[in-house]
Amino acid sequence: MISTRFHLAFPVHDLGLARKFYTDILECEVGRESSNWIDFNLFGHQIVAHLSPEDCNVTMTNYVDGDNVPIRHFGLILPWNEWEKLYKNLQKNNIIFHIKPKIRFKDQNGEQGTFFLKDPSGNGLEFKSFKDFKYIFKK
Repeated sequence: MISTRFHLAFPVHDLGLARKFYTDILECEVGRESSNWIDFNLFGHQIVAHLSPEDCNVTMTNYVDGDNVPIRHFGLILPWNEWEKLYKNLQKNNIIFHIKPKIRFKDQNGEQGTFFLKDPSGNGLEFKSFKDFKYIFKK
């Protein structure tokens, strides 16, 4: 059970497309909403899509372990089995990955499974897992 939850607000250019992506692709439940925003339940965390087309700009990237990772992104660290289940479900549904599922930092501290998606407004989402969570912050 999650005892602490995060809240994140982010811009979208179209609330209808955001609703479809977050409910149909990521299977989020919709919470409260208005004509300018929608709350989503992302694995027990509250994320809020705010209608703000002018803030949906192209995201710069940094080169990380062979990939151009969007600098502005958010996501979750899932237990390994949930991470695998999510990416396999996305693959089965022919979702286009911004960065395909892979193992990053192989054989190093911080070895992790990771993949990236982009929502219809260009927001980067990363889903990752560590086989051993003690390495999340270990140098």
